[in-house]
Amino acid sequence: MKRTSPKSKGRENQSSARGPQKKAAARRPPPSEPPWFILVGPTAVGKSAVAERLASAFGTEILVADSRQVYQGMDIGTDKPSAAARARVPRHLIDLVPPDGPFSAGIYKRLAEAQIDRLSQEGKPVFIEGGTGLYIKTLLYGLWDGPPADWDFRDRLLQEEREKGEGTLHRQLAAVDPAAAERIHPRDLPKLVRALEVYHRVGRPISEVHAAHRFSERPKGDYFLVGLRREREDLYRRIEQRVESQIANGLIEETARLLAAGFAPQLPSMRGLGYKQMSRYLQGEQTREEAIATLKRDTRHYAKRQMTWFRADPKIEWIDLTENEGPEETFERILRLKYFKIML
Repeated sequence: MKRTSPKSKGRENQSSARGPQKKAAARRPPPSEPPWFILVGPTAVGKSAVAERLASAFGTEILVADSRQVYQGMDIGTDKPSAAARARVPRHLIDLVPPDGPFSAGIYKRLAEAQIDRLSQEGKPVFIEGGTGLYIKTLLYGLWDGPPADWDFRDRLLQEEREKGEGTLHRQLAAVDPAAAERIHPRDLPKLVRALEVYHRVGRPISEVHAAHRFSERPKGDYFLVGLRREREDLYRRIEQRVESQIANGLIEETARLLAAGFAPQLPSMRGLGYKQMSRYLQGEQTREEAIATLKRDTRHYAKRQMTWFRADPKIEWIDLTENEGPEETFERILRLKYFKIML
C-alpha cells in the first residue's frame, strides 16, 4: 500500500482547513486481500514442518491439500501432523470421512472454499499446503464434476480385475480411451475404474471431457506458488527413513485395526500407500520384509509422479533444499522471497 508522505499529509490538512471543496476527492479503495500462498512438493520433502513456521509467521491456519489425510483413523500411514502440531497451528481439511466414505476432488473443493471464505472473513491470509496437485488445481481453476459414482458398476470392474488378472481394466481402457490409458498406471485401479465409469455413463472418453474442460475457471484471487524439492538421492533417503519410522510407530498395527474393523483392502483408502502393502503382509501374501521393501519402492514411485505433475506448472517458484537443511533454514529462505513483503 502506498504511504502518505508528511508533506502530502500537510497539504490535505490545509485543504480541510479551507472548508469543503467543490468536488469531493475520490475515495481510495480498501487494500485488496493478499494473494493466497500455496506450498507444494513431493512426499517426504519436508513441507509440514516448514508450513507450521510459515503459518505462525502469517498469523493464519493451514488448509491441507492431501488426498490421503482426509480419512479418519488413518494417521500413521498418511503422516498426519501430531496432536501437538495441530494445537500449535490449526490444520483443516483432514479427518473428513471414514475409510469407507466417498470422497472426491469436487468434495474437497467445496469444503476448502468454505474454509477460504471463513479465513477471509476473519482477515487471515489463505495458506494452502500439500502434495495432491489435483486438489490444488481444482481450487485454482475449477473441476469437471462428472457423473456420480455407480458403485455396482465399480464393484463389477474390480471383480473382473481380480478374476481375469492384473492389467484387465487397463486393457479395457486402452480400447476406448488410449490417451487416458497412456497416462494412468496399470495398477492405479481407482483412476482406471473412474475413467471406465465415465465412459460407461456419458459415452465419451474421460480424456476428451478433461480436454474440453481444461480447468477453465478463473482463480478467485491472486496466488503465489512455492515448491520444495530435493536431489533424488536425498529425497529417496528421506523416504526410506519415513517408512522405517512408520513401521516403528505402528503402521502394521494400525492396518490390522482397520482390517479388523471391516474396512476391505479394496477400498480406495486402503489401497493408499502403507495400508495396501501392510494388508498384503497381514493376509499372508508377502513377508514383512517384502511388504516394507514394496512400500519404499511404491513411495519413491509416488514421489516421482508428484514431481511430474508439479513440473508441468510454470508458475511454481522452486526452492532447492540441501541435504542437511532443516525447516528453520528453509523457512528463512522462503521469507526472503519478494512475495513476503506483502504478507509480513
